[in-house]
Amino acid sequence: MGSVYRSLASYEALIYIALAIWGLFVFRSMYRTWKEWRDSVFSLEREFALRRLGRTAAVALLILGLVFAEFFIATFVAPSLPASDILTTPTLDLLAAPPGTLSPEDATQAALSPATESAPSGMSGCVPDQIMITSPQPGAIVNGSIEIIGTANIPNFGFYKYEIAPMGTQDWATISADREAQQDKKLGDWNTASLTNGEYFLRLVITDNVGVSLEPCVIAVRVANQ
Repeated sequence: MGSVYRSLASYEALIYIALAIWGLFVFRSMYRTWKEWRDSVFSLEREFALRRLGRTAAVALLILGLVFAEFFIATFVAPSLPASDILTTPTLDLLAAPPGTLSPEDATQAALSPATESAPSGMSGCVPDQIMITSPQPGAIVNGSIEIIGTANIPNFGFYKYEIAPMGTQDWATISADREAQQDKKLGDWNTASLTNGEYFLRLVITDNVGVSLEPCVIAVRVANQ
C-alpha cells in the first residue's frame, strides 16, 4: 500500500484536476435536475426528478469525499510512511570500491557542487539557525536506531520532514515528519536496522504554512549495521 499512497501523493495535482472536471459535469447535471424538479407539474414527474437529483447529489458527495481523501493521503499519510518499504534493492558500498572512490565527506562536498552530475539536486540548502542537520555529522557511520538533531525553524513555518535516499539515486523516502518547529533539538529518530548497508543521503525538508518547500539540507552518511 505504501507505493499506492506515494503514487497518489505524486500525482496529487492531476487527481485534483480530474476530480474538478468530473465535479463540474456532476454539478451541472444536478442543477438541471433541480430545475426539472422545480418546474415539474405532475407528482410522478416530480418524483422521478427527485430520484435523479438524489443520485447526482450522492455522486457529488462521493467526489468531495475523494478530494478530502486525496488531501489526507498526500498531506499526512505519504510523508509519514517508513523508508524500509521502498529501499529493498542493494546499494553501492563505496568504501569497498577501488581507490579513487569518493568518501562520504567528499560525496557531501560533491553534492554541494552543481557540476556533479550524479548528485541529487538541491544540495546547498543548509542555513544556520533555520534548516540544519547537526547530528549525525556528514560522513558519519550510523547503525541501529539513532536520533536526528538539528534545526527546523523558519518564518511562516508549516512542517518539516527528513528523508533518505541511496547515494546516486533520487529515490527519496520519508522517515518521519512533524509540525513543531525545532531549534538545535531532536527532530526525530531514524531506525537504520531495516536498510542495506551502504552510503545514503539524509536530507531535511521544511515546508512553510502555504505549502512551499524550501531547498533541503542534505548530508551523506554510511549505514553499517552488524
